[in-house]
Amino acid sequence: MTSARNTLALIVSLARPYKASLLIVLAAMSVETVASLAAPWPLKVVIDSVSGAQRSIDWRWLSVAAAAGIVVIALVDGVASYVDSYYTEIVGQHVANDLRMRVYDHLECLSFSYYDTHETGTLLSTITDDVATVQDFVSTTTLSIVIDAMTIVGMLGLMFWLNWRFTLFVSGVAPLLLLFVARFRRAVKRATREVRRRESDIVSVVQSGLESIRTVQVFDARDIEMARLRDVSHATVAAALFARRVKSLLSPSIELVVAACTALVLWRGAALTVAGAMTLGSLIVFLSYLGKFFKPVQELAKMTNAIAQTTVALERIQSILDIEIGVQERPDAREPDAFRGAVAFEHVAFSYTSKAVVLQDLNFAIEPGQFVGIVGATGSGKSTVASLIPRFYEPTAGRILIDGVDIRDLTLGGIRRQIGFVLQDTALFRGTVRENIAYGRHRASNGDIVAAAKLANAHEFIMSMPGGYDASIGERGITLSGGQRQRIGIARAFIRDAPILILDEPTASLDAEAEHVVFEGLQRLARGRTVIMIAHRLNTLRDADAILVLDDGVIAERGTHDDLLALNGIYAGLYATQTGAGLAWHAH
Repeated sequence: MTSARNTLALIVSLARPYKASLLIVLAAMSVETVASLAAPWPLKVVIDSVSGAQRSIDWRWLSVAAAAGIVVIALVDGVASYVDSYYTEIVGQHVANDLRMRVYDHLECLSFSYYDTHETGTLLSTITDDVATVQDFVSTTTLSIVIDAMTIVGMLGLMFWLNWRFTLFVSGVAPLLLLFVARFRRAVKRATREVRRRESDIVSVVQSGLESIRTVQVFDARDIEMARLRDVSHATVAAALFARRVKSLLSPSIELVVAACTALVLWRGAALTVAGAMTLGSLIVFLSYLGKFFKPVQELAKMTNAIAQTTVALERIQSILDIEIGVQERPDAREPDAFRGAVAFEHVAFSYTSKAVVLQDLNFAIEPGQFVGIVGATGSGKSTVASLIPRFYEPTAGRILIDGVDIRDLTLGGIRRQIGFVLQDTALFRGTVRENIAYGRHRASNGDIVAAAKLANAHEFIMSMPGGYDASIGERGITLSGGQRQRIGIARAFIRDAPILILDEPTASLDAEAEHVVFEGLQRLARGRTVIMIAHRLNTLRDADAILVLDDGVIAERGTHDDLLALNGIYAGLYATQTGAGLAWHAH
């Protein structure tokens, strides 16, 4: 019930900004309805005149007037149809745009924990296919439903005037048909929901395979990926065929009932016409209205699929909008002052689920300008510590302070604008090199962009590219080497000029030569900032002010590089397993 109420509220909120256009549509539909009701009457007048029902009127003048009336009615109907179609399309397109933006904005606000458990393929299906379904329904199906509803009300009055007995009979059949359609619609809706779910599975499988195309080809796993797609595709075909079987039963049933009613009225009406109780023109008009009267029921039968698809699409969209944002600002959150760079964890714990505890009772403090390393085995919670500082996740216990202030008292944007990131794999976006560097500060000048690239050792390779800073970067920067992508990531961090810098294994996937160039840029970037570095290569932490060693979610050891080697514990064991001296890190 709550979901249905939320969905209705969603529809109302989407339509509210376009009240003026909707009023124009309503006026045009009213004119179209009147034109539809008036369409058979010129024919009635001529037939009754010719057949002798209206002998006092000159049939020749009547025929001319009736012919002109048919043209005028058609012209008015055409103009009204154009107006309501055009303005309905305007509303449909804008509603789709608003809906698309609202869903995407909500998805952008969700915490990392949501994306840890949901496939992006399903989300893509919702933001494209489901929104398109709603747009199509608003632009086309809604128009037909409203016109049919307005027409049937007008026709009932005229049909009662023409022959109230026939109209009572028809009115008695219509509710039974509507009840049958309503019951049938639930089955169609269930079948449609299953089809949409299966179609989302196809999107997820295809997206996963294409995103990992290099891995697929390296392991010659094309057959595996084809088998996955074949399974979900066959399931989709089966669901679609079942849905079609359900839908295909409805229209013939409706048409059979309509034919029976029309046959009965024709049989009795012919007898009444012969007996003089009803004119031939009136019978023809009544039969014309009878076909139109049942048309809404027939159209509803045909539109059951569209209605069901739209209902399911709205439910899927609403299910995303109903997801609570995991990390929320407090109502009284304030914009932070410029950070000095002090970071402290006080009894911080974190778990993804009640059974998956990641961090337990973490306590440490980092002074402004310090360089602190975080190491540990895979799954020990290193990246989670880094993700908690900018509030990508919310601690399950304890608190995190920046410059002595609980980060929950600060705005999310204010925190994240003052933290720079260089991750293991820099994410690049569709666009130019210039736009990707400026992603760190959207209003950066061209001079700032070039200066940041030079500091990151990226300027030289950028200028060697066709187009230089205006060169287009392929999807996810696939045309660039790992070292080049990392240098753009460092330039992005430079241009952000944040007092706190988080480095999450920024050279883990680079060869020695690329690592050397990237490290030069990182050394420049780190000067004068608080640096928190998650490292796999322990030699990069030789000059760290402190190193935190995580083990099973707790700080097992802490100290400098030399202190921890002398301790001969976990850190010393990890260091002993690594070969080569590596590169020394000099942050100060």
